[in-house]
Amino acid sequence: MRLAEIEGGDLTVISLFSIFHDACRHNQARDPGHGQRGAVLAGELLRGYPGVSPEQLQILQLACRDHTDGETEGDLTVQICWDSDRLDLARVHIKPSPARLCTNAAKDKEILAWANQRAKAKFSPEYVSSKWLQFFKTSSR
Repeated sequence: MRLAEIEGGDLTVISLFSIFHDACRHNQARDPGHGQRGAVLAGELLRGYPGVSPEQLQILQLACRDHTDGETEGDLTVQICWDSDRLDLARVHIKPSPARLCTNAAKDKEILAWANQRAKAKFSPEYVSSKWLQFFKTSSR
């Protein structure tokens, strides 16, 4: 969310991306197709969900589907989603390359240091787990 505070972007999409982009990983190593699977899951759970417009869902699914492709051009919200994922790579012992980041905020040395520290500590925001619980309670009705 720190990048969104600096750059802008759709906070709903960005927060949902944090939940869905790796939700269907089979492992923490190479897992081709996990972004597409996360995009499909987002569509299944969020289509018609209050507070998520069809346009937001479409942007979310694009961000999830393509987040491992290494692209840097696109919608600002999508760029922030991709940067947030790439800034978390230290979690799996990969140092993010500024050349592969999209936004100026993500390329900032202070942001990079902050993100690396969080990733190495395997930090997970509370809202991620609370959102998961919210979706499961709502979708089971």
